[in-house]
Amino acid sequence: MDAWLAVFRSFSFRDVIDILFVAVVLYFLLLLVRGTRAVQLLKGVIIVVIVTMISSLLHLSASSWLLSRIIQIGLFAIPVVFQPELRRALEQLGRGGFWTFSLGQQDQEEIQQTVNEIVKATQVLAKTKIGALIVIERKTGLSEYIETGTMIEGIVSSELFINLFIPNTPLHDGAIIVRNKQLVAAGCFLPLTENRTLDKQLGTRHRAALGISEQSDGVAVVVSEETGHISVGVDGVLHRSLDERGLKELLTTLLVPKRPNALAFRNRKAEP
Repeated sequence: MDAWLAVFRSFSFRDVIDILFVAVVLYFLLLLVRGTRAVQLLKGVIIVVIVTMISSLLHLSASSWLLSRIIQIGLFAIPVVFQPELRRALEQLGRGGFWTFSLGQQDQEEIQQTVNEIVKATQVLAKTKIGALIVIERKTGLSEYIETGTMIEGIVSSELFINLFIPNTPLHDGAIIVRNKQLVAAGCFLPLTENRTLDKQLGTRHRAALGISEQSDGVAVVVSEETGHISVGVDGVLHRSLDERGLKELLTTLLVPKRPNALAFRNRKAEP
């Protein structure tokens, strides 16, 4: 007991701040890698570190030498193998609250109109079982993927979406990318997810939707050509079999910025 008290008394305020800082960094690191391949990497790193510590305690010279070399090689290999995950993590840090600015009412209305047009188009495409992939850009720029397609630069409308995805037309294959209220490009090529646990029944469109959501904060809406089901890929997660109401609510939550209700706030202040 006295030993624990001595250890406790030896802690200074600076030590407490240091421990809290490390805990917060580790917590946000776990949030960043959650749902990505980096989770398996983290498990492997923990196992290697534990085995290395055991080898050192047991004075296993050969094992310690081998494990230390593995760690050294891993420090160079990890940034190369897990470049998409590291890029996504840094982008999420860059999208933090320090750089977030609230949008005006006009922007809200424009984005909501874009959501309405996408929902309207997907309902028609789903009923006729015409495959579609629509990506909505958020804070992470998608210019590198826009350049792989054909520039459209047209105002978002359900009629334009439907027309572009009609089978056997020049731009029906590939993705459409939307920026604000503008349909920027069509026939774009997107990266495919490397998630091996994904349902084998899902095709290339769904894998591309997950792939773009893993490498950016874009929102990908998919209409299945086989089933007519509508899915949304965001942050590496695929929300499947959405009906019209569910799709509109999800897209509104993800895309339309929230603004405080000034009138309601004033009414609450006026209450006794």
